Amino acid sequence: MIRGAIASLALLALVGCANNPPPKKKAAPVRINEDPYPSTYHAYPGTLTVIRGATIFDGEGGQIDNGTIVLADGAIQAVGGADTPVPAGAYEVDGHGKWVTPGVIDVHSHLGDYPSPGTSSLSDGNEATGPVRPEVWAEHSVWPQDAGFSRALANGGITTLQVLPGSANLFGGRSVVLKNVPARTVQGMKFPGAPYGLKMACGENPKRVYGQKGGPQTRMGNIAVTRATWLKAQSYKRKWEKYERDGGDMPERDLAMDTLRGVLDGKILVHNHCYRADEMAIMIDLSHEMGYKITAFHHAVEAYKIADLLQKEGICAAMWADWWGFKMEAYDGIKENIPFVDKAGACAIVHSDDPNGIQHLNQEAAKALADGRRAGYNITDASAWRWLAINPAKALGIADKTGSLKQGKMADVVLWNGNPLSTYTRPDKVWIDGAMMYDAENPRIRPVSDFELGQPGEGDVK
Repeated sequence: MIRGAIASLALLALVGCANNPPPKKKAAPVRINEDPYPSTYHAYPGTLTVIRGATIFDGEGGQIDNGTIVLADGAIQAVGGADTPVPAGAYEVDGHGKWVTPGVIDVHSHLGDYPSPGTSSLSDGNEATGPVRPEVWAEHSVWPQDAGFSRALANGGITTLQVLPGSANLFGGRSVVLKNVPARTVQGMKFPGAPYGLKMACGENPKRVYGQKGGPQTRMGNIAVTRATWLKAQSYKRKWEKYERDGGDMPERDLAMDTLRGVLDGKILVHNHCYRADEMAIMIDLSHEMGYKITAFHHAVEAYKIADLLQKEGICAAMWADWWGFKMEAYDGIKENIPFVDKAGACAIVHSDDPNGIQHLNQEAAKALADGRRAGYNITDASAWRWLAINPAKALGIADKTGSLKQGKMADVVLWNGNPLSTYTRPDKVWIDGAMMYDAENPRIRPVSDFELGQPGEGDVK
């Protein structure tokens, strides 16, 4: 009897297995390509070069008089005093009476997106069709033939720049970091390994652009839309993390949320257009609430009011020397803004946001330096150069590669014909990855865009 019952149970179990087959194995998760437009940059060929006798600002606050710097294989091989060993066969440059600095880095440019000539057909910096557009990428608007690139190189010693979308949107889209070299495509200019940035904006611009288009009309409206967008991004991130962990059906892709997830994962850096101190403080609180970090506030006219907070949070302030008062949120600016932020121990940066200003960032730094000294802050010339070199490199996540004249870093170097903090000084020679890209004494060594070469005339062969 017992044996029969056991046999019946076994038979029922077999029948049950036949009616309920084992669950199908979940499909392995599909990995999203996070770099679908990779850099194709290759350094131009250089030669073993030594610069002797110059005053060197190393970009991190150090100064070497009668210094020597050696460039080899695209990198800085050595930097030091007059007794620095130099390899045989090097091309020698006489630097006596001149200065050497790291290449200038501009963290806020729109070259290529608002290129020269400035026609409406080339105005591609703001996707002003909605206040939240993190899915757009600035690099997809960059025109490599913009004549502003070569002018920034020759007149301003700019070797690296971040091109951002404009500030019409609360979320303006991704930025791109470029090496300032001629290339046929923007990918040929992309700085290898540089993280993407996310352009955000607060204050008057989003109100002005979208207040009559059904978007936020007030600062509280700006913040409400921004918070709601980050909540959506957090939900998107959770869905994708579960899928990547457990497999199964892939969630629907959302390009805007891909960008914001990149920020929440710490892979994309936030660059926030913001003028007023109170709004910067609110954005810091919002970042804490939503779980991301602000890398830099741009324009930051009132940064001096919260310099201690910026220092505590590790947030850079990218500022002008004396551009203020052109709208209400820029009204309370002071000329000592940059040096006061620096004095508080925060990360101070001089930026342009202008195709002409980018050609004179050394002079902008000089103005801020002079204003700081008049206010009693006795900062050295070499230390002030951090505002154009290592500090912007930190804000772009590339300080391990460039931004200072240290052994092994990229040989992005400018030889100036005098003190670079003088109004009368301009670049004498510029190297990018050890290749001489500009020589004031040789007109053949200066990049000229195809657009500048001219158009066929009436009598020309066509």
